[in-house]
This record gives sequence, structure tokens and C-alpha cells, in this order.
Amino acid sequence: MPYYVYILTNKSNILYVGVTNSLERRIQEHRAKKRHFTSKYNINKLIYYQEFDQIVDAINAEKKIKGWTRQKKMELIKTINPEFNNLSI
Repeated sequence: MPYYVYILTNKSNILYVGVTNSLERRIQEHRAKKRHFTSKYNINKLIYYQEFDQIVDAINAEKKIKGWTRQKKMELIKTINPEFNNLSI
């Protein structure tokens, strides 16, 4: 089963970093306002994700990214999505 670290944003460019085993389901939960922080700030645009085989690796990556500066997170996003397009289906 794959696991994912993902980054969402909104119109104000607030960044949210999370981890999940179902990216599609989690994005739907965010859009349905089932997650407090993302609901409060209307964060629902997927701009980055990375797949892992092991949950421990995904959790470690999430913790590492959460500890980064905003600038470093933005540089990471640009490696796969330089235009900051919505990657969700």
C-alpha cells in the first residue's frame, strides 16, 4: 500500500503538510471541510505529493518538511510543480 506526504494551499498561499494512505480520499475530506485547520482556512488545492512504500518513511518525511522554512517548502514544491498547479483530480 502506498503512503503519501502532501502539501495543500489556498488563495492566500497558506501551506498545509499532511500524510495519508489514500491521497484521493484525503483530498475529498479536505474539500468536504472534515479537517479543522484546512476547513478554517479553505485549504484545498493539492500542489505537491510524494509517494512512499512504508508509513514510517512518509511520517518521517512529513515531520522533516513541517520543520522547514516556508522558502524551503516552496523550493520543494517547485521541483515537481513549478507553476503551482492543482495536482488533484
